[in-house]
This record gives sequence, structure tokens and C-alpha cells, in this order.
Amino acid sequence: MRPVSIWRWSPWGLLLYLMCSLCLGSPSPSTGPEKKAGSQGLRFRLAGFPRKPYEGRVEIQRAGEWGTICDDDFTLQAAHVLCRELGFTEATGWTHSAKYGPGTGRIWLDNLSCSGTEQSVTECASRGWGNSDCTHDEDAGVICKDQRLPGFSDSNVIEVEHHLQVEEVRLRPAVGWGRRPLPVTEGLVEVRLPDGWSQVCDKGWSAHNSHVVCGMLGFPGEKRVNTAFYRLLAQRQQHSFGLHGVACVGTEAHLSLCPLEFYRANETTRCPGGAPAVVSCVPGPLYTASSGQKKQQQSKPQGEARVRLKGGAHPGEGRVEVLKAGTWGTVCDRKWDLQAASVVCRELGFGSAREALSGARMGQDVSKRYECANFGEQGITVGCWDLYRHDIDCQWIDITDVKPGNYILQVVINPNFEVAESDFTNNAMKCNCKYDGHRIWVHNCHIGDAFGEEANRRFERYPGQTSNQII
Repeated sequence: MRPVSIWRWSPWGLLLYLMCSLCLGSPSPSTGPEKKAGSQGLRFRLAGFPRKPYEGRVEIQRAGEWGTICDDDFTLQAAHVLCRELGFTEATGWTHSAKYGPGTGRIWLDNLSCSGTEQSVTECASRGWGNSDCTHDEDAGVICKDQRLPGFSDSNVIEVEHHLQVEEVRLRPAVGWGRRPLPVTEGLVEVRLPDGWSQVCDKGWSAHNSHVVCGMLGFPGEKRVNTAFYRLLAQRQQHSFGLHGVACVGTEAHLSLCPLEFYRANETTRCPGGAPAVVSCVPGPLYTASSGQKKQQQSKPQGEARVRLKGGAHPGEGRVEVLKAGTWGTVCDRKWDLQAASVVCRELGFGSAREALSGARMGQDVSKRYECANFGEQGITVGCWDLYRHDIDCQWIDITDVKPGNYILQVVINPNFEVAESDFTNNAMKCNCKYDGHRIWVHNCHIGDAFGEEANRRFERYPGQTSNQII
């Protein structure tokens, strides 16, 4: 007898059929489509300052408590996942060492390891929630692409600050705006707000405030200004005040770190009896207004420098070295922060520091250090692969002790033929190179087989082992 006959005619079979129909044909609400494995119960936000809306310190709320992520083993892949959690399409970079300021509370994740394809940060490997040996000086941040995911619901994303922030500051000359030479070293202090540029009320304005503003703009210090002239000029002009009550200590690296107040939108009388704050800054060695000023600076007796920067790719960056008892040495990075770095920058004639680097990022002292692991898909050393970003040490050539002169720059890839290739003839490049002590010019670059015999003989006179300087 066929099974269907049993179900149809047997009383027990009919009862069993009806029971199974209820189980299989009419699923209960609890067995509906399963929610995708995502960050259920988690909320995300970007915090810290100064920052743009698409960047900041990453903070996660778990079990009702907000916390941060340690930068140990953090990579661009992890930043991709977190940016998607925040509703952005992808990450363009990430930061370490609490660039946006240290957070508070728990450090929720440490040694976070993502492949970049995860739908949620909960799918990435880590030491486990709340298990960390880091401090908030190691808080990680992300820089997301300013492009939102289509249809993204940001119900699980919270902006940590809803009040206004000072992100951009400038000096605007009171007269002759647009005709003054750059850089502008004196003028009205203006801050960018959502509705445009606004002035700052000078009530209570101090030299400490001016010191911070000048440092933000790249100047080592401030000088006195003719306030009577600017007050007289202010009576003939209309101003839009957006900020007041600035009370800096003078050691802050950014105006947003100072106590300050924004005017409320419904305030009709702003800065009564006051005028726009004016600042005049002292230009450093990179910002000399005229050749006469350069000559004046050169004529002054220069004492022996006791602080210097080494190993940097650009002026104003590098490993900090200090002269003590005739010997140059380095500075330990323990408790090294933006405030300490700003002291060094100002001593060298620059403004406030933009970033305080730790972990021998600019190389260790006569030994070289190449570290690619913490900078995403970068590097040309063993064990690293590269998408060729311009600002990592794996692509530096250390010329710390090289004297100015004319050189031959030669780069050879796979010199020992350890990696199989169909053609090895294009693995060498040679260039003429000139170094004046500050800048490098590279020209006439060709791959190795592009030169004629005469040119090759000329190059081979300078094999470039210990010194390939052209006499």
C-alpha cells in the first residue's frame, strides 16, 4: 500500500498529517528569516577633535557602556569594516596613538584582526570583548571615505558631539584682503562654523589664546598688536561673532582644546562693548616675509643647535635628537604626546605639532627600521605587499649622512633572481640625482636596458657601493 493511502484513510495517519501540516506548512513568527550576523546590540560613533564628520576615534557601545579600540595590530582592513558599521562605503586610512585624543571607559577590543570582507566587527578575531593590555593613549581611529552606503539606516550610529566644534581657524587681514602676501601673519581671528566664517569676541582674550592660534597656523610664537587701530577700524565695519569666552592655558595644540563658548542662535546682542579678536604671529624660518628679513636673520649670531629632527621625509618631521655633553641622543616615547611634541616644534621654529609619533616611526638611531604591518597593504620589505602609498618609511632612502652634491640613483628589484620572472631586463632603474642639503631633484630616469653603451659606461663609473658621488 502506498504511503499516501495510509495518510488519507487511516485515522491515526490523518491526525499525524494534520499535525505535520501545522508544523511545516504554517511556520511560527520565531522561525522567520534569520537576521544577518551583524553587530546586534552594539552602537558606534566617531569621537574626538579636531576632526571631520567622517573621521575620528572609534567608540563602541556594548552592554550600555561606551569604549574604544586599541591600535595594536589594527589595519586598513579593520578600518574598512568599522567604516561600513558607521554607514560609509570604505576607509581611506586609519590613525593610532589616540590622534583624536584619548577616550574614556573600557577598551573593548584589542589585537583586532579583520580580512576586510566581514559584515560586522563581531566576525573579526580579537582578544575578546574587554580583554586588553592597552591604555587610552593607544586608541585607534578611522578616516572613512565621505560617501554613505545607499539605504543605510544609521539607527545604530551616534555622533558623540552634537554641539559645535572649532575645526578650522584663519587670520583675515582687516584691510587689503586678497592683496596681502602669503602667509598672513596678522589679522582678525576667524573660525569656520556651519553657516560660514565668524569672528571671535575679544573680551577676555589673552596672549595665551594668541599663542595657541599662532601655533595652529604653523608659527612658533605671537607678538603684540596695535589693538587701538583695530578697535577704531571695527567701529566702521560689521562683524559676525560666533565665539566668545576663549580661555586657553597656552600649551594647547588646538583652539578646540581650550574652554570656549559659542553664541546661541537666538542671541541678538553679541560681544557688547567688544571687538573682533586680533592676533599677530612671529614667522618661523620657513615663513620669512622678505629677503631683507632673511638677511637680517642670517646676520644674527646662531648658537649651536641643541635639538634636531632626523629621518623625516619633509621639513618639520623626523626623529627627535638632543645634544647633551657633545653627544647626540634620542628621546624615549614614554608619555610622549601632542603637548610635548609641540614644545619641540616651537623650539625649532615651527608651530604646534600635528601628530606625536611613537614606536620609532622615523627610524631608530645609525640603525634603520622598516615597519609595514601597522599601515595596511603597504611595504616593499620581506613579508609585506604594497599598493604604494607615499608616506611610509618602507619607501624611504635614508640620506641622513649624505653630503650635498650630484649623484646617480640606482634602484634594482629582485637583484639575486630569487623570484621567477619572464623578463629580468627591466628590473633596474637609473637616474641622475642632485641633492642640495634640503631638496632632491631626480631626472633623466630610465630602466636599465634603455641606455646606449656610452651612457651605460658613464653610469658604471659610479657603481654606488659606498659612495656614488660624481666628482
